[in-house]
Amino acid sequence: MTSTHSTIHHSLFTIHPLRPLRLARGLFCIPLICLVLHLGASDFIELGSRRELFIDHFLIEKMDGVQLKLHEPQREGIAVTFDRPWEGAFSAYATVIKDSRVYRMYYRGLPSAGRDGSENELVCYAESKDGILWSKPNLNLFEIKGTWENNVLLTNRPFTHNFSPFLDERGGVPAAERYKALAGLSTTGLHAFKSEDGIRWSPLQAAAVFTNGVFDSQNVGFWSAAEQQYVCYFRTWKKIGEGFRWISRATSHDFVHWSEPVEMEFGDTPPEHLYTSGTHPYYRGPHIYIALAKRFFPAKAALPPDEARVLVKNPAYRVASSDSIFMTTRGGNQYDRAFMEAFIRPGPSAEDWVSRDNTPALGVVPANARQMFIYRLSHYAQPTSHMARYSLRTDGFVSVNAPYRGGELLTRAFTFSGSRLEINFATSAAGGLRVEIQDLNGQPFPGYALADCPEIIGDEIDHIIKWSAGPAVSKLAGKRVRLRFSVKDADLYSLRFF
Repeated sequence: MTSTHSTIHHSLFTIHPLRPLRLARGLFCIPLICLVLHLGASDFIELGSRRELFIDHFLIEKMDGVQLKLHEPQREGIAVTFDRPWEGAFSAYATVIKDSRVYRMYYRGLPSAGRDGSENELVCYAESKDGILWSKPNLNLFEIKGTWENNVLLTNRPFTHNFSPFLDERGGVPAAERYKALAGLSTTGLHAFKSEDGIRWSPLQAAAVFTNGVFDSQNVGFWSAAEQQYVCYFRTWKKIGEGFRWISRATSHDFVHWSEPVEMEFGDTPPEHLYTSGTHPYYRGPHIYIALAKRFFPAKAALPPDEARVLVKNPAYRVASSDSIFMTTRGGNQYDRAFMEAFIRPGPSAEDWVSRDNTPALGVVPANARQMFIYRLSHYAQPTSHMARYSLRTDGFVSVNAPYRGGELLTRAFTFSGSRLEINFATSAAGGLRVEIQDLNGQPFPGYALADCPEIIGDEIDHIIKWSAGPAVSKLAGKRVRLRFSVKDADLYSLRFF
């Protein structure tokens, strides 16, 4: 078996790591003890040196007195205002990519509402050295509204409606195709684009590469190192009742020939309109796909009609509301929706309670060792439309959270490679945690019991666990083990062996 991704082994079969088993949602809320999955002694995960985040129950066998907690990003202010004549109130569908030392933001510029793919839609560009202060370089690629001094990098209509680029991480990709993108409508199908520098783009081929979808929002693609293929998550329509905006998935080995679409499933959760999916590999654990989606309520208005008329001149955007949700997937057609609550609420501003607002940008990017940046559309359909910046702890989407009274977490059985165990955690001054390495019979390996682990307190992204004999765990590498965490007034976000 390869060590490039986590694998669950069984004596009679292998469960693909990107299709974890899921229990009924009701089991998430059993008081005190939450039995997530029962495994026999012959079941284990090949963890290798992969970082695992506690964003789902993939690594968890039992929780006693602890729970998974969704953390909300903090709004940090305006990142990019859509203040150029070719941008405007209906700018949308942003993508943020960190390429070496440069942050790149791509978005649709649209001053006034119109049909999808209208002549007013352009692909605009901004960049930053730190993800905080953004500039709009004069690219001098096209003459727009009488000037060549603009930040427009694509005018190919109707693909300017929802142009969605990514940095192709596939080994051996030709330099001319280092960046790729998908864009298109149901009338055109999805077309592929390529670029060497992320600025100058050309079609990969003349014909559409994929046609079986609705496509009328941001359709996202990327290279999956875990699955060793390209993956696309795109807009479809689910026929349940009056119908729902849905997400489907297709795959490809060459970015030109794609599989038939497969509708995504969401477990035992009620159907909702998902306007965008925002699905992409997490940069510190690319086998985990983070999905920051826009959830849409087409007939649920928060603003009184008189107030809505003042804020939004176009009546089509006065009724409806949206927020941002957090999902994950490890491949296949299953999203994990452990949290139905909003990841980012619209907020206190009336301007963010209008129709089709609050769309997260595609791409969670590193800010520094301790923080990540997330960007989200704000004040849609209004003159003050802009992208807002949010910050979140590194790996900090979800944690195993313990109250003051304390609790325990037991992982599923796994093997690992490496000589150290690193965790991302935070405690109060009153709290703390300890770690034990057990065999499959629940007995601690000598020297690795809870009693051998000094209490850990603090707030660190990359803390190395030490027992009485030190931090070395290499003699247990390759053995089937479990970790037992004793946790009090603390959050545990991730772990990895290295």
